[in-house]
Amino acid sequence: MSSPSSPSSFPSSSPSSSPGPGSSRWIALGVLATGGLMVILDGSIVTVAMPAIQDDLGFTRAGLSWVVNAYLIAFGGLLLLAGRLGDLIGRKRMFVAGTAVFTLASLLAGAATTPGTLIAARFLQGVGSAMASSVSLGILVTLFPDPRERARAIGIFAFTGAAGASLGQVLGGVLTELLDWHWIFFVNLPIGLASIAVALPVLAFDRGLGLPAGADVAGAVLVTSGLMLGIYTVVKAEEHGWISAHTLGLGVLALALLAGFFVRQATARTPLMPLRILRSRAVVGGNVVQMLAVAGMFAFQVVVALYMQQVLGYGAARTGLAMLPAAVLIGAISLGLSARLNARFGERAMLLTGLALLALLLLLLTRAPVDASYPVHLLPPFLLAGGAGLVLPAVTSLGMSGAGEDDAGLASGLFNTTQQIGMALGVAVLSTLAASRTRHLLDAGRAEPEALTGGFHLAFGIGAGLLATAFLITLLVLRRRGGAGTPVTREAPAVARDLPQGAPGA
Repeated sequence: MSSPSSPSSFPSSSPSSSPGPGSSRWIALGVLATGGLMVILDGSIVTVAMPAIQDDLGFTRAGLSWVVNAYLIAFGGLLLLAGRLGDLIGRKRMFVAGTAVFTLASLLAGAATTPGTLIAARFLQGVGSAMASSVSLGILVTLFPDPRERARAIGIFAFTGAAGASLGQVLGGVLTELLDWHWIFFVNLPIGLASIAVALPVLAFDRGLGLPAGADVAGAVLVTSGLMLGIYTVVKAEEHGWISAHTLGLGVLALALLAGFFVRQATARTPLMPLRILRSRAVVGGNVVQMLAVAGMFAFQVVVALYMQQVLGYGAARTGLAMLPAAVLIGAISLGLSARLNARFGERAMLLTGLALLALLLLLLTRAPVDASYPVHLLPPFLLAGGAGLVLPAVTSLGMSGAGEDDAGLASGLFNTTQQIGMALGVAVLSTLAASRTRHLLDAGRAEPEALTGGFHLAFGIGAGLLATAFLITLLVLRRRGGAGTPVTREAPAVARDLPQGAPGA
């Protein structure tokens, strides 16, 4: 594997791809961050509104899950392909087109009057999200070649990921209760249109490498079908059972498709995903840690909202406002404090600290009773959610640290793909286990609130276990080399080495 170029010496894919004036670059970062926030908000804003959507459109209990699943299948399944296409046809084109598709789909979702229409619109939203999100980090790393500016830019961009999910629940609850659930989608319209209007003049035009440089149609079919089928299998396991012929058969087929993809990438003349990107210990380790952390955090972001509504009887707005302290802490730490802590103690130490705080949060929630008091049983664990503000900026940099400019869109797509796979696994695994535990307790004669609480406790415990696993991988794989405050991996790529000491980098 050839060493990736340092940030200051990335080759330019076209003369017009070089970063523009300083102020324009930061405006462009604002466009990327706003687009990312819109996409992330949409992934979580729906959760608090689910009961209202079910009542209004007549969803069955099983059918309601597809409001989330349709989005995740399209988003997670298309990210890698969209990232590579962004490298080939131009990342600006892909970002603007994806934002336009997402905005149109949001209009269709808000206007939906039947379950089928809403599910189709959510799938289209996932397509647009994949197109825009897959190239955002790729645009960012080319906008900011200076390592110190890049570290600052990544910290700002990571803020949208760290705070977006929690803010989505707050906004979703308030909009659903004050207006109605349709507005959780309509709110995307002005944001999307404004993002497109600013992106067109501000984002630098890049021609891309051209389709002949990497138009691996067979690889695209294999990876997209494998990822979509894999995510579909996971989300349907709740209905069919984990060891059913349906789940095992489709699971084996999905694995075979993905194995075929890797064989194809090793032999193709213009591979969709050059396997050299997987030789970086930081990239692989960062993506695995992120996937586990996102899956574990689902137990907090979504399961705790269901607990407050279904067990404690909170309304949508009250649930959203109850999550507000967590959202504020996550945003404040990821945007302002994490860089200073990284500089003083080292990024690896802060990543471990954040994972430990999140695991402790979920362990405390396993003790929340049926008649929980918010100040006593919920607020203290919620204050530990600031750990996400330490975790997400670090894994964002790790997920992008080993890619040169020509592979930046691909690395961005890979990073976002593992994030969505983690979310899909969290949705499917934790909700399935919680539902199974609840049914078992109901069959044993427990009252419904007690049975629901028992199911949620199990989900919190499994989520803590996933975060603990991410902690161990960070400890064992992402090893420190050098003095204190210089947390780089043993095979640190040039991008990571060139980042300033302690800044949000690999």
